[in-house]
Amino acid sequence: MTVPYVRYDNDTEAAPVTVERREGPYGEVVLRRRGAGGGATGEVYEIIANGCFLMDTSDGRSERLLVDAALAALPAGRTDPAVLIGGLGVGFSLAHAAAEPRWGRITVVEREGAVIDWHRTGPLAAISAGALADPRTELLHTDLVAHVRTAGATYDALCLDIDNGPGWTVTEDNGGLYSPTGLAACRARLTPGGVLAVWSAQPSPEFDDALRNAGFDGVRTEEITVARGVPDVVHLAVKAA
Repeated sequence: MTVPYVRYDNDTEAAPVTVERREGPYGEVVLRRRGAGGGATGEVYEIIANGCFLMDTSDGRSERLLVDAALAALPAGRTDPAVLIGGLGVGFSLAHAAAEPRWGRITVVEREGAVIDWHRTGPLAAISAGALADPRTELLHTDLVAHVRTAGATYDALCLDIDNGPGWTVTEDNGGLYSPTGLAACRARLTPGGVLAVWSAQPSPEFDDALRNAGFDGVRTEEITVARGVPDVVHLAVKAA
């Protein structure tokens, strides 16, 4: 399900300014800027894809939780674990992973060339430049679903945040990631004891059941309270050692 970007009547900020609008193979992607405030860049930037609000730079707690919860769920004593982050988004998950010396290889998958450009030479570099320069980091311009299904590499953790959740996908083909076939592919990409962490804008007991049906152990959720509506959620699941 895709919903349009909505401003609330009691918002006091000026209307967002479009920084760039680009058409790509998966539809339209837009970078917008809101007035100076509490964002990591001084101003708040937001990414909208196909009319659906994805994320902004105003907070980032749940994106950081995605990475921290995955690391905490790994078996004790695992050294230099490799993590796959999908996608790049506004860069909070990548920056947080790169700030953690316990991570080894950090692979980021992003299919939107515009998003990569906004980090390489645009305003989102304020968040991600240091992390992208980290020698542990590899940025892949490719589709996450395809990468998970075809890559030969394995990872100790998959931290996935490409939609507003398993039941709220930006494009129809992303839904394949959360299908039985897609979850089986995620499990195949993980090392024994590896962790799958999936960000969602709302809790989904049905997705927890799907994770169990796909053969994952230790299925649970962690929540982050948000200003409006239901909490953000990180779904966690472990591949048996």
